[in-house]
Amino acid sequence: MQDQPARLGLIISKKAAPKAVDRNRIKRLVRESFRRQKSLKAADYVVVAKPSVKQLTNQQVLTCLQHLWQRI
Repeated sequence: MQDQPARLGLIISKKAAPKAVDRNRIKRLVRESFRRQKSLKAADYVVVAKPSVKQLTNQQVLTCLQHLWQRI
């Protein structure tokens, strides 16, 4: 698994974001943030969205994700 890249899994339920537009926005933001991370180890990462994410702006979501990537 060392020569494999890090992989991302996304779980954004209809409960977290009822509208498809919101679910897709969140997915785009998570993917963009994940691609920017160069220091992640080769592993499988899963992001599960909570219902409060639909109230956040794009910048707030990216900031939260940045903090999460640093904790890993």
